[in-house]
Amino acid sequence: MNICVIPARGGSQRIPRKNIRKFCGIPMLTRAIRTAIESGLFQRIVVSTDDDEIAGIALTSGAEVPFLRSPELADNAATTIRVVAHAIAELERPGVPFDKVCCLYPCTPLLSVSDLVAGLECLNRSGSHFSFAIAEHASPIQRALERFDSDRVRPIFPDSELFPSQKFPLGWYDAGQFYWGHYQSWLSETSVHSNAAGHPLPRWRAIDIDNEADWEFAELVYSAIK
Repeated sequence: MNICVIPARGGSQRIPRKNIRKFCGIPMLTRAIRTAIESGLFQRIVVSTDDDEIAGIALTSGAEVPFLRSPELADNAATTIRVVAHAIAELERPGVPFDKVCCLYPCTPLLSVSDLVAGLECLNRSGSHFSFAIAEHASPIQRALERFDSDRVRPIFPDSELFPSQKFPLGWYDAGQFYWGHYQSWLSETSVHSNAAGHPLPRWRAIDIDNEADWEFAELVYSAIK
């Protein structure tokens, strides 16, 4: 049995109520649930939340909400591993074995069904504990700058400043879309990155929505491709 866990706490800070704010007319959470349903990969799709309003939208969108998350699992210090492990503990029943568990973030409106399928294939193919979506950095991370004293900048990696950029290896980052993992890995590991494989996404589908500008840009991209 494959399980999808969608963590959607009520206390989002940078964009209030982000998980259920309407994105191009439909709540973010509803979009994530629809993607999970359309994939056909899951026998159960569960939303882990501490918020009654979010729970109501999850239920009307076709997901289960069999429990409410405790406050200590709904603050900024609660890791994805802890939240999913808690959901597994709430859901598992004797004689009904879990196979793979996917943590799908709710604010992923550009994620496609094919990405979820490819993520599972990546997990099975790699022999890793986890797989997740990655995207390529737009420029070499070895040339990154830090800003100080308001306007001044300096290299974060000064030893790489004069190194030919074409010789740098490609840099990738966690796109923050989903995490596939073996059932036991969610219960025994402390990080999803330490033994993992990456499914590449194009950068335009890996928009991290942290502020109003990100939100507007993501809606423009979504509208353009739809």
